[in-house]
Amino acid sequence: MHEPTLVSIVTPCFNVERYLEEAIESVLGQTYSHWELLLVDDGSGDRSPEIAARWVADHPDRVRYLEHPNRRNQGTSASRNLGIRHAHGEFVAFLDADDVWLSGHLAGQVALLERHPEVGLVYGPTEEWYGWTGRLEDSARDHVSPLRIPTGQPLFPPGPLAAFVRREAPSPCTCSVLARRSVVDATGGFEASFRGMYDDQVFYAKACLAAPVLAAAECSSRYRRRPDSLYSWAKTTDQHRFDRLKFLRWLDRYLMEQGGGSAELVRAVRRELWTARHPRLWRLLGGLGGWR
Repeated sequence: MHEPTLVSIVTPCFNVERYLEEAIESVLGQTYSHWELLLVDDGSGDRSPEIAARWVADHPDRVRYLEHPNRRNQGTSASRNLGIRHAHGEFVAFLDADDVWLSGHLAGQVALLERHPEVGLVYGPTEEWYGWTGRLEDSARDHVSPLRIPTGQPLFPPGPLAAFVRREAPSPCTCSVLARRSVVDATGGFEASFRGMYDDQVFYAKACLAAPVLAAAECSSRYRRRPDSLYSWAKTTDQHRFDRLKFLRWLDRYLMEQGGGSAELVRAVRRELWTARHPRLWRLLGGLGGWR
C-alpha cells in the first residue's frame, strides 16, 4: 500500500499570540492528515512561545518548536529556512502564523504535486480576508483576486515569473504554496538578507526558474489583512519602493549569475528596474506602455 507523502508545514512566529492558535487549528482541521508542523519563533516578545509550547505538549508526535540561537530575531526568511532544515517531509508547505487554511487545502495541493511529478511548486488563489475582525463592513471587503495565468497545467521555466515581475499577475500568497523539498533544497530556499517585503518573491523567482510551476484553480487559503502587518506598514510608507528595488536588483544579478531566464523575462526585469530607479521620470513619460 502506498505510504502517504509527508508534508512539512513551516510556520514562522513573531508576536502573533492573537492569531497563532487559529492558524494551528486550521492545520489540525485538514482532511489530509500526514503532516508535521514546525513552529519557528523569531524572537517574539509576547506569549507566542508559550502558546506554541502548549501545542507541542499536546501533539508531540506532530508539532515541533524551533528558535534561533539566543532567541534572536532574524526575520521571516531565516525562520523559514530554519524550519526547512529540520523538516522531514518530501513536500514543504508554508503557513504564516496569522493566516489560515480551509480544510481541503493540503489534500488538493498534494494531489496536484503527485499527479504532476515534474512540477516543483503549486499555488492557488487566496482570499484576502478582512472579515476576521467580525465586523460586517470588513467582511464586505473579503475577495479572491484572479490569478490571471493558466491554471491546472504545468508552466515550464521561467513559468509565470515575467508576469509576476510586470505585476500582470499577482505573486502567490505564501499560505497558498506547496513545494517539493528537492526543489527547495536545490534553490537554497529563502534569502536571509530579505527581511521585509519580497522575501517570498525571491523564493518564487528561484522556484520558477528551477522547475515547472502549477497554479490551482480553487481557493483554499485565507490571507489575513490587518493594519499592523509588515505589508500594511510598507504600503503606507516609501519602504515598499525600496524593497521592490532591492528585489529587482537581486533578480537581475541572479539571472546573470545563473544564466537562466528567457529574453522576455530579462526585458521585464530591466524595464521594471528602470522604473523603480526613476519613478518620477517614468510617470512623466507616461509609463511607456509599449515597452516589452
